[in-house]
Amino acid sequence: MPNLTPKLNALRSLTEDIVERVVAPQAERVDRECIWPAHSMRALADAGLMGLQVPQAQGGQGQGLLALSVITETLGKACPSSALCFGMHCVGTAVIAAKATAHQQEHYLRAIAHGEHVTSLALSERGTGAHFYLPETTLVADGDAYRLSGTKQFVTSGGHADSYVLSTVASDTGEAGDFSCVILDADTPGMTWVGDWNGFGMRGNSSRALQLEDARVPMANLLGESGDQVWYVFEVVAPYFLMAMAGTYLGIAQSALDAAGEHLRSRRYEHSGETLRHVETLQTRYAQMWTDLARTRALIREAAQMGDAGHPEALPYILACKAAAGETAVHLANEAMTLCGGAAYRENSRVAQMLRDARASHVMSPTTDLLKLWTGRSLLGLPLL
Repeated sequence: MPNLTPKLNALRSLTEDIVERVVAPQAERVDRECIWPAHSMRALADAGLMGLQVPQAQGGQGQGLLALSVITETLGKACPSSALCFGMHCVGTAVIAAKATAHQQEHYLRAIAHGEHVTSLALSERGTGAHFYLPETTLVADGDAYRLSGTKQFVTSGGHADSYVLSTVASDTGEAGDFSCVILDADTPGMTWVGDWNGFGMRGNSSRALQLEDARVPMANLLGESGDQVWYVFEVVAPYFLMAMAGTYLGIAQSALDAAGEHLRSRRYEHSGETLRHVETLQTRYAQMWTDLARTRALIREAAQMGDAGHPEALPYILACKAAAGETAVHLANEAMTLCGGAAYRENSRVAQMLRDARASHVMSPTTDLLKLWTGRSLLGLPLL
């Protein structure tokens, strides 16, 4: 792939091999049976890819936003649920790595780099909806530990990860908008998983609710300083999360384009012998699909490279990525449904899955509307919050 470093091209090729051998053959079953993609995560771990965001000093790949978008796109073309679970793990890893103490480097980052630890995010709550930066979960100091109480919603890899990067009200202020991040180990007493995930799309991500009742977390698991909310949200959580999701939905868009192209090339009229690709109207619609995908990919690549370089104007580009990728994925999946006709419209077809998975982009926090609002405010020099 042009404009990628030799190392990143090698990581992409490695991921393509894993997708072909391990991820793609199980993708239909993951969706049909709502199975958490343990096989995908294990293969990625064995290949050293789970340490994508771990610094090289702790044994990881030391990669940034561009690599995250490329790898999640590669996974998303075959199994969006696998891409989502992997992406959330990478975001959680990036948050841990951002201000990791020596203890956190040794206990978490090295284990992640060695493929021995899966993490995820626990940010969303019912009471604040898309406003994930306004947690109500409390964090109260208790000796050499904190007590956590509250309920998190839509925790990806819920019940399967080894730890969760969880947001709480800052322990020292408790004011709205001030939150802290802590690492919650999966075996912490006081954790209760509620229900099983049976969603319209992204059916393998095990998105579950987590109830916390005086769950004790060591103070050593606090990430950064108490109340580091603004720094974490816009310097780490948002860029990595948005790039992981943008890559995932870009992968869905690519798979929709591929499905439409394959159908147009192979579907033949018996009375004339011509394939659908000879129909001028369909040629035009397919060209527009390709153009939309190429334009969205260019935005995502540019945003990722600006973010990795620390460009002062990177924020609006990054904020726009998930919204653009989601809209492109939904549009292309809809177009593929039309161009592929009755073959796509049958129950639980591959194209139908693309459309179901793509639709999750608009409701997953931060929502498309919220991201467009933030993008506009950023461009106009207004505070985002």
